[in-house]
Amino acid sequence: MEISLVEAVGAIPARDWDACAGGDNPFTTHRFLTALERSGSVGEGTGWLPRPMVLREGGEVLGVVPLYLKLHSQGEYIFDHAWADAVERAGGSYYPKLQVAVPFTPATGPRLLLRPGQDARGRQALLQGLQAVAEQNGLSSVHITFCTAEEAASAPAPWLSRIGEQFHWENRNYAAYDDFLAALSSRKRKALRKERQAAQGFGGRILHLTGSALRPEHWDAFWTFYQDTGARKWGRPYLTRAFFDEIHATMAEDILLVLAERDGRYVAGALNFIGRDTLYGRYWGAVEDHPFLHFELCYHQAIDFAIAKGLSRVEAGAQGEHKLARGYLPVPIWSLHHLPEAGFRQAVSDYLQREREAVSEDIEALQDLGPFRRDQAI
Repeated sequence: MEISLVEAVGAIPARDWDACAGGDNPFTTHRFLTALERSGSVGEGTGWLPRPMVLREGGEVLGVVPLYLKLHSQGEYIFDHAWADAVERAGGSYYPKLQVAVPFTPATGPRLLLRPGQDARGRQALLQGLQAVAEQNGLSSVHITFCTAEEAASAPAPWLSRIGEQFHWENRNYAAYDDFLAALSSRKRKALRKERQAAQGFGGRILHLTGSALRPEHWDAFWTFYQDTGARKWGRPYLTRAFFDEIHATMAEDILLVLAERDGRYVAGALNFIGRDTLYGRYWGAVEDHPFLHFELCYHQAIDFAIAKGLSRVEAGAQGEHKLARGYLPVPIWSLHHLPEAGFRQAVSDYLQREREAVSEDIEALQDLGPFRRDQAI
C-alpha cells in the first residue's frame, strides 16, 4: 500500500473519493468538500490548508482522508486551545498541526474513508500514514474529530481517544409529531405545544425548500442570516457567499432550507443537510426577533421533516442543553489525537481520563432529566 498527500480534494476524481466515502453522510462527499475549496472557504488565508491523504494499491484508490494543515484551532468544535497554550508556554510550536475533519461541521461520520472490504487493514494503514506525516515533518499533533465510535475504539496506541457530548433526537418509529409528543411527560408535552403555537404565530408562513424549489433569492436571504449569526458567534463567518452557490449547484437534493416568510420578506431561516438516515442541522439566523422562532425552525421543523421522511435521527449541531426539553438527548461524540512528544502525550492522556469520567457522568445525569415519560426513557 502507498500513502500520498495531494493539495485538494478536487485533485482526486470524484468517483474514487465517493467510492470510499459511500453515500450515507453528505459532508464527506466529494461535492461538499470541493464546494469548500472552490468557494475559498478553505485554502490560503483561512488557516485550513487542504492536504487530503490517498491510500493506493496497484494504482487503485483504496482509501482517502479529509486532511488539513491547520494554522489555528478555529472552526473545529472539539477544541484544543488549552493544549496549544501549554505547548507555547513551554517554548514549543503547536501550529501547524494536522486535522482530519470536515471543516466547520460538528457532525459525526467516518473520517478514514475506505472502499468496502478495506476496513481493518486500510484503517491501520491510514492511521500509520497520519503518524508518519506528523513525525517526519516535526508537527505537534494529529487530530481526528467527530469520528465514529468504531474508529475511536479501533485506533491503537499511541492514539488517544476523547469523548464529548451532543444532543440528538431519535425517531422511535413515530408516524407523526403528535406521536413524539405522546412519549413526553404531560408537563413537557403541554410546554412544547404552547411553544410551537407561539412560534407559529409570528405572522407569516414557514417553508420547507429542497431540490428544485431552492432559488438564488433564498440563498441571498440565508446569507444575510448566516452573516449575522457568524459575526456574533465567531467574529466573522467561516463560509464565503460562493459556498452557498456551490452547494446550490451540486447538492440541492441534499439540502433542506427552512425559511420563515412574513409580509413577503424572509425573516429567519435554518439550513439542514439530508443524510441517508439523518437530518443534520447546521446554521440558523434571523433579521427579526420572534418568540421561540429559533426553536421552531431549528428543532421542531427538523423533527417534522425527519418523521415525514422516515429518517432515524436529527443531529442539531454543537452545544445546547436547551435542546433537552425539546426531545434531543445527550449522546457521546468521539475524537482521536496523536501527540508525538511523549511527555505531552502523557499529560493529555491523564487529562482525557478525567474528562471522560466527567462527560460520562454528565450524559447519564442529563438523560434522567429528559422530557420523556419514565416508561419511554432510554
